[in-house]
Amino acid sequence: MTYCVGLALKKGLVFMSDTRTNAGVDDVSTVKKLRSWCVEGDRVITLLTAGNLATTQSVVSLLDERSLSPENRDPSILKLPTMFQVAKLVGSTLKEVIADNADTGQKADSTFNGTIILGGQIKGMAPRLFLIYPEGNFIEAGDDAPFFQIGETKYGKPILIRTYAPDMSFEDAVKLLLLSFDSTIKANLSVGMPLDLQIYEKDSLKLGKTRRILADDDYFQKTSKGWGESLRAAFQSMPNYDFGAD
Repeated sequence: MTYCVGLALKKGLVFMSDTRTNAGVDDVSTVKKLRSWCVEGDRVITLLTAGNLATTQSVVSLLDERSLSPENRDPSILKLPTMFQVAKLVGSTLKEVIADNADTGQKADSTFNGTIILGGQIKGMAPRLFLIYPEGNFIEAGDDAPFFQIGETKYGKPILIRTYAPDMSFEDAVKLLLLSFDSTIKANLSVGMPLDLQIYEKDSLKLGKTRRILADDDYFQKTSKGWGESLRAAFQSMPNYDFGAD
């Protein structure tokens, strides 16, 4: 299992993913699920992937292969003029890989499925964030859906819904995502450290701050502990339930 989040802010985009992959309780390893391409001054494109590892790695490899020599490769995510067209290419590539590996053709519930968060900006246009489904179709983030999650989403979603604000700083966004991931990691052993973080600042057209956050990271440990203590204090401050007179 996986947990990945792409967050759209007024300031730009924030991406975070876990790195755990497993084929059973005795076969756990670390794999990078965040991939970025950058042509500084022209475009920055970032992918987060969840699902069958062979499928998602094949998608990234195909996109890489088609981008190695942009003048000779068409289509290429480094040549397409809009993020919408990049999303179409990534979606069709995902659908192609699933169809090539599935016994009975491409199906959303196939063993070979995968889901992708795509975000970035191309010069002259606004940053955009997409959620791409195994069928190859996609939706775009907006005011009603300012962030996307893939993988094990249910444990980390409540804090995102309650706390997210479009004008929050990158620092607050990272703090929010760390709490969301902390809740997920504590609830599901198939999601685990380290975490990969990528920041993209609007109109910079270059990769922003990139971090790999380890399990013993001091800030992560303080945040996790402080959040637990704050929740317990908030719980204790609530009025007790009154059964009333029998």
